[in-house]
Amino acid sequence: MISAPQAHDLLWGMPLSALPEQVPDWAWQAIAAGQPVVVRRAVTDPDQVAVGIRGVQRWQRLACMMPKAAIQRIVKPEQLIEVNVEQFPIIAEKIQLIDQVLQATGWTWGITGSTGFELATGIQVTHANSDLDVLIRMPNELSKAQAKVLLTALRQSPVRVDVQLQTPYGGVALADWANARHQMLLKCAEGAVLVDNPWAMQEVGA
Repeated sequence: MISAPQAHDLLWGMPLSALPEQVPDWAWQAIAAGQPVVVRRAVTDPDQVAVGIRGVQRWQRLACMMPKAAIQRIVKPEQLIEVNVEQFPIIAEKIQLIDQVLQATGWTWGITGSTGFELATGIQVTHANSDLDVLIRMPNELSKAQAKVLLTALRQSPVRVDVQLQTPYGGVALADWANARHQMLLKCAEGAVLVDNPWAMQEVGA
């Protein structure tokens, strides 16, 4: 049984019939070629999942909906940290450096963004200087002191990393949580909302 898709998951099985009427050629070609789509945060009907189609170029992004019944395969960010060194030598080196920081924490983490897409598909969309997008599953509140220690350790690494913490209510940038004196942006299905604490449900609903 296929698990419920979450933000940043990659999904295979998007049907051409689900594409919008005025779809760019590059998006049609991507789906016709069997490329995956990425789950995004948005309010949808129960039988739909909000997804994004990406092309090779950075500006090639298209938001649309995918029928849940069409999902054939799901790859989660945490499934992408085991990398084929021969196939992805540069990416593998970057992930190894980040793993040295995160391994001892015991947290579940994975790779998202362009690097995640490249690892899952083999389609080259990154370069040697590309940032590494990392998602850390954080169901329980991370203290700001811990966040600052983690942020400092990652910034000492030669790899440029953009880390998002996945709380039960959405995603927040590690840097925002570590440095925030007041409110910060939490990305959730309803959009980006300002909160004092991204683990506090009452603030998200306010």
